[in-house]
Amino acid sequence: MGMNLVQKIISSHLVEGKMSSGSEIGIRMDQTLIHDATGQMALLQYEAIGAGRVKTKRSLTYADHNTLQVSFENMDDHHFLASASRKFGLYYSRVGNGICHQVNLERFSAPGQTLLGADSHTTTAGGVGMLAIGVGGLDVAVAMAGEPFHLMMPEVTNIRLTGFLLPWSSAKDVALEILRRLTVSGGRGKILEFSGEGVKTLSATERATIANMSIETGAITAIFPSDENTRRYFVAQDRLQDWTEVAADPGAVYDGETLVDLSKIQPLMARPHSPDNVVPVTAETGKKIHQIAIGSCTNSSLEDMFRVAAILKGKLVPPGVSLIIAPGSRQVLRGLIDSGALADMIAAGARLVETTCGFCNGVGQAPRSGGISLRTSNRNFPGRSGTPDANLYLVSPETAAASAVAGAITDPRTLGEPVRVHLPKKFFVDDRMIVPPASEGETVEILRGPNIPPLPQFGPLPDELEGELLLVLGDNVTTDDIVPAGANILKLRSNVPAISEYVFQNIDPSFPSRAKASGTGFLLGGRNYGQGSSREHAALCPRYLGVRAVIAESFARIHKSNLINFGILPLELKNPADRSAFRPGDKLCLANLRSLIGRGSIIPIQNLTQGKTVETRLNVTSRLAQILLAGGLLAYARAKLAGKQ
Repeated sequence: MGMNLVQKIISSHLVEGKMSSGSEIGIRMDQTLIHDATGQMALLQYEAIGAGRVKTKRSLTYADHNTLQVSFENMDDHHFLASASRKFGLYYSRVGNGICHQVNLERFSAPGQTLLGADSHTTTAGGVGMLAIGVGGLDVAVAMAGEPFHLMMPEVTNIRLTGFLLPWSSAKDVALEILRRLTVSGGRGKILEFSGEGVKTLSATERATIANMSIETGAITAIFPSDENTRRYFVAQDRLQDWTEVAADPGAVYDGETLVDLSKIQPLMARPHSPDNVVPVTAETGKKIHQIAIGSCTNSSLEDMFRVAAILKGKLVPPGVSLIIAPGSRQVLRGLIDSGALADMIAAGARLVETTCGFCNGVGQAPRSGGISLRTSNRNFPGRSGTPDANLYLVSPETAAASAVAGAITDPRTLGEPVRVHLPKKFFVDDRMIVPPASEGETVEILRGPNIPPLPQFGPLPDELEGELLLVLGDNVTTDDIVPAGANILKLRSNVPAISEYVFQNIDPSFPSRAKASGTGFLLGGRNYGQGSSREHAALCPRYLGVRAVIAESFARIHKSNLINFGILPLELKNPADRSAFRPGDKLCLANLRSLIGRGSIIPIQNLTQGKTVETRLNVTSRLAQILLAGGLLAYARAKLAGKQ
């Protein structure tokens, strides 16, 4: 019985545990990735661990999120990241070099290797056969110190592709179809592995688009085999030495299978305000639009941009419509310039913006109030764009360009003869904007601006917690709900006291002051609490404000890990009906915690106000229990490293 591709990579990197269902495993990480919205905390945490130079094959820092320098904070952070990276042994991609996932795919991805990134869309590298997993920054800091990354042995679902995409359908439509079927929680605990004859019809960057958006299903990651199409991509990047063929064994066994016939995929879109609210583009045809934004780590490759330019050529975007284009990297931008495609975009009225995340994470290009914005990015949560009442639709580059020309939502199939694009056999390669680490033994001063205060220090878990239920929330609470994106807030990612003032800002602006006044607080959520990005601030900031437990029906994977990493108990209701036993402001008590966590998984919650006791389940391994008892992963890792020394 052969192994699937996920099992093959895990088995070659396994350092702890057994590859059996329900078991915790530890795998060696070859590469790590951080950026300027997660890297500040990750490097501060790495420094606090005290591990010296990074122990991975390669670790990378990207400046791509917080590039809108309206005040000193972002540039100060970039100088901190650059200097700390040089000191600790990380490569640093400078501002303007591109979006981390696009640049990483181009210049550092490696089939068969493992990648741990402090960004949920690290999964992009799965498009070329890399086992690439998004996590919180503290998990990355520990991996850089040479410790294995731990996870429960995942289920592997085979997404078997047949047929081929018809004209005007795209890889983005495939990703949306998978989301339509699985929803934003259907992939939890799973890795999506793609196979089938249809895979051979997709280019490396098309596969990367699908892998990128697979995280929106709640999956751990997604992966494609590395084959001849992958080899051609690596040849074009002048990186043939990094390519290897990786694939599942014949007769590989999976935990489940989903069949997708590519020839039946039509242009799709995700309506507001969730990536799984998917309908055919024809369902919204003719609706007037105000903005189109093309780019993001999902759809900013040269292949995507060439298609957009071909549709725009000779056209003009009508008045009242703003067309924003953000190439994914300096390499992509140079390809557009050299080919003349950029001139076609500009002539059509497009606004060229930086090769950064930008509009995707709410840094610039906010739509008009009440506006309709079509975007090629991966999330359309309420308020994420920077405009609270905007309506964001997720679409393919082809649908975006066709709609831009028409001034209304348009099925690209109405354009007639499909566009054909021809990629160069060799991409423009210039790595001078990637700064290598300092040589061993070289003295490097870490530059710290006033926006980088010391790390908050948290003590061990006490035996009893008593406090107030601060907030009662519903299903699918996102990390954007907990700590919003946007330029004004993202610039404070290295300043925990300052950014904590924005926790639940769009739900209850009084939350930070109430939490601090309470001293010890609790939260109640529904299903899939904490979906969305990997931002550990959505756990770190509530912990800083005194939140010690979150009670929910279920948790999104990355957020649950982040809660544990900062000493917050992720408690799952044994009976969902027990939600009715709680009201905002109730006084709650959790007693005998240290013995209960050490002995079992059932944690009773006494509601002192209502006079009721509700049982919850703390679903953690013995290792995670020790992390909670220590007060979080930083204290646990620091003690573990000290013990080794």
